[in-house]
Amino acid sequence: MNKTVTRILLILGILLAIAAIAFVSYGVYKKVTLDIPNPVATMEVEGYGTIKIELYPDKAPNTVANFIRLANRGFYNGTTYHRTMPNFVIQGGAKDGDATLSPSLSDIYDLDAVLNDKDTFETILNQYYENEFTLDDDANTIITSYSQARKYIEDNGNDTTAFANFLNQDYNIEGEFIANGFDDNNLKHEQGVISMARSDYSTYGYTTEGYNSAGCQFFIMTEDNTQLDGVYSAFGKVTEGMEVVEKIANVEVYYRDTEVDTDFEAPTDEEGNEIASDTPKEKPVIKSVSVETYGVDYGAPETVVPFDINSLFGSQLLGY
Repeated sequence: MNKTVTRILLILGILLAIAAIAFVSYGVYKKVTLDIPNPVATMEVEGYGTIKIELYPDKAPNTVANFIRLANRGFYNGTTYHRTMPNFVIQGGAKDGDATLSPSLSDIYDLDAVLNDKDTFETILNQYYENEFTLDDDANTIITSYSQARKYIEDNGNDTTAFANFLNQDYNIEGEFIANGFDDNNLKHEQGVISMARSDYSTYGYTTEGYNSAGCQFFIMTEDNTQLDGVYSAFGKVTEGMEVVEKIANVEVYYRDTEVDTDFEAPTDEEGNEIASDTPKEKPVIKSVSVETYGVDYGAPETVVPFDINSLFGSQLLGY
């Protein structure tokens, strides 16, 4: 009798174990095969309206991660569209309104989080400081490892102020497009497609450096343009609000590229600086950008140290 009960209990236990495994396996399967929507960015432009943009992480994963991180940390709030061209693009997202500046590591990371993350800390220490970061303290202490950094913080009562400048480094991201070896990104620059702006150093013989110079600026296509296909990182497309894009594209500008000839003198600003063509007289302001990720954490983007062509040419031409 006891043996029978024992066998029954054993069988029941086995069946319960099988059922539990099946339940867990089904949950894993369901999670893996769940059709999670692509992230969607909502952009509010003051006085113009709302633009919704579906992002494509399967085509340009690091570019999408970078845009999401900047957007959801409020980087784009208050930036402007500083270049508007009918039948071509509207371009915006420049840092502090200056089209020449790259974003900083502090725009995508919190210092406390980095100081508690060995891998991220050591990546930045190696990539941006060549493993020697000088602390902002009276002793000018040099940090060469994560363990040394943690010891310093603990020895100083968990005060991290000496690391205040650790994230004050500009960064860029690699261009995810075919010409730069990213064959998965076959998005065409059609009307409504959003893509990353970057520099072009090919005239000086630094083509790859230009390919990897995107940071925060983006542009939205107002017309199809095949010349951009495969050489710029397209990463999403407008799903709502193309009429808003068109309004922005047609704002009044100081002058157009088509108006420039040999005798043309570009206007200047109050400080005497030449105003670039296609610059709006009143730049449309991006009130906010937020991205719905549907519960997916796309993480921080992989970054590269910006190529400093000005310093390069200075050292070559002036000998410093």
